Amino acid sequence: MASADTYLIQTEKLVKAYKGRKVVREVEINVKAGEIVGLLGPNGAGKTTSFYMIVGLVRPTSGKVYFNGKNVTGTPMYKRARMGMGYISQEPSIFRKLSVQDNVMAILETLPISARERNTRLEQLLEDLKISHLAKQKAYTLSGGERRRLEITRALVTNPSIILLDEPFSGVDPLAVNDVQDIVRDLRNKGLGVLITDHNVRETLAVVDRAYLLCEGQVLS
Repeated sequence: MASADTYLIQTEKLVKAYKGRKVVREVEINVKAGEIVGLLGPNGAGKTTSFYMIVGLVRPTSGKVYFNGKNVTGTPMYKRARMGMGYISQEPSIFRKLSVQDNVMAILETLPISARERNTRLEQLLEDLKISHLAKQKAYTLSGGERRRLEITRALVTNPSIILLDEPFSGVDPLAVNDVQDIVRDLRNKGLGVLITDHNVRETLAVVDRAYLLCEGQVLS
């Protein structure tokens, strides 16, 4: 096995059991900087549980999760975020009644930077994700693709080295799927690692560099 510090994310024999029944069986995956990796499989395959163990939402029964070479298996989710692990949940995470720019500013205001620097970063982020023209618009008026852009913009505020996307194509208008795929490719082109889990296999395979397929809790070789 390659050294954990050559990967942004690496798992080592991840196991999750509920009441003695193993739903994840020694899953080993890795993600490098500048690549998009898929985590796929049918319902009940263990992909979501594996993904949540990497994010920090579920604690493994055994096995390890490494992030940038550090063992983060027991590290709380918020500390993983501070270390540079970005996570975008399937559920909408934006403030619906705030404007687009206020949604981003709400995260910027948690950082120890000056007001001038916050405003500069705000303009840069909105421009990078191509939502400057939506800055004053209320979040509840956004389309599915625009909402995803805003969610990713908010996740980028803390300069993560990897983004973990939970069902990014879920609830997105078919016409906006290409838009979301373009956003994900842009993240890779910026040098970030990206890990996607999604039930929409075709849309996911169209954007990933490689994928792991889980079945009955195991990675198929």
